[in-house]
Amino acid sequence: MGVTLAIDAMGGDHGTKVTVPAAVQHLRQHPKDTIILVGLPEAIEAELKSLNVSQSSRLMIHPATEVVGMDESPQLALRNKKQSSMRVAINLVKDGQAGACVSAGNTGALMATARYVLKTLPGIDRPAIASFMPTVKGETCMLDLGANVDCNAEHLLQFALMGSMLVSAVDHIERPRVGLLNIGSEDIKGNEVVKQAAALLQASDLNFVGNVEGNDIFKGVVDVVVCDGFVGNVSLKTTEGLAHMLGSFLKEEFNRNVVTKAMALVAMPVLKAFKRRVDPRRYNGASFLGLRGIVVKSHGGADVLAFGTALERAAEEARGGMLEHISERVEAWHLDRQQQKEAAS
Repeated sequence: MGVTLAIDAMGGDHGTKVTVPAAVQHLRQHPKDTIILVGLPEAIEAELKSLNVSQSSRLMIHPATEVVGMDESPQLALRNKKQSSMRVAINLVKDGQAGACVSAGNTGALMATARYVLKTLPGIDRPAIASFMPTVKGETCMLDLGANVDCNAEHLLQFALMGSMLVSAVDHIERPRVGLLNIGSEDIKGNEVVKQAAALLQASDLNFVGNVEGNDIFKGVVDVVVCDGFVGNVSLKTTEGLAHMLGSFLKEEFNRNVVTKAMALVAMPVLKAFKRRVDPRRYNGASFLGLRGIVVKSHGGADVLAFGTALERAAEEARGGMLEHISERVEAWHLDRQQQKEAAS
C-alpha cells in the first residue's frame, strides 16, 4: 500500500541538501509512495535539478514562503510564521492530503505547531515523543523523550498505552511488553509518581511486566520503556554520547601504531558490522504520539541516510494504521476510565 508523505524540505541544519536527496531515494525504494516537498520552490527545484530529477505525480512541490529557524522561539514561530514550511506540511496532514509529516526542524516549534494544528486525541492530556532504540534482541520503543518534563501517573499510563499501539502497528507485536523506567525493579523503589503509575499500569490490560532499570533498556526485556520527558531525554542523549565515545576509542586504539593499524585491516568487516549495529542514524525519527495525525521528527543534524530512516519510520506508521490503532484504543480506554470514575464517585 502506498502512502503520501509531506516533508518540511527546509527544516534541519542542512535543509534541501539532505531532505530532497532522501526523498528521491525513498521513492526509488518504495515505488507506490508519494512525496510532497514543502518549502521555498526555488531552493527545492535547484536541488532536484542537481540530482537530475523532475517533478512528477509522485514527487511534488508545495510552496511555503517562510522558514522556522532552528533556534527560533516556538511561541513566536507558531504566532508569526503561519506560512512556514513546517506548518504548511502539518496542514497537509490535517487536510488529509498527506498521511504523515516529517521534519528535521526546530523540535519545540514542531511540537507546538503540530499540537495547535492537529489537536490531541480525546483522552490524551499531552503528546509524547517516542523513538526506537537498539537492543541485543532488536529494538525497543522509549517515551517520553523530552516533550513533557513534569508528568503525573496518569500521563505515564497514557504514554504506555500509546507506545504499545505504536509497537503493535510498526513491529506487529500483538501484546508488547511494557516496562516502567525506575531506579530499581522492586515495587517500593522510585518516587510517588512512578509508584502510582506502576499501580495504574498493573491494573490496566496492558502487558505490564514491572519496573525496569536503565541497564535493562538495551537488554531487550521489554518492547516499550515508559518514563517522563526529563529522564527520557537524558537517557537518549547519554546513549548517543556513549556510542560516539566508543567509536572514538576504537578508532584511537586501532590507530595507535603500525601493528594496531594492521589489525584494524583484518578486523575491518567486524568493525563495519559493529558500526552499523550502533549507528544512531539507523534509528533516527521520533514520533509525536497523541495527536490527530502522524508527525515524525528527524534529528536536526541528520544526513541523507538518517533522514531517510525518519521517512521510513513515518511511512511504516502510516501503512500500519498506527493512528487508527491509537485512536480506537484510546477512545475505548478513555470511556472505560470515565465510567470507573463515575462509579467510584
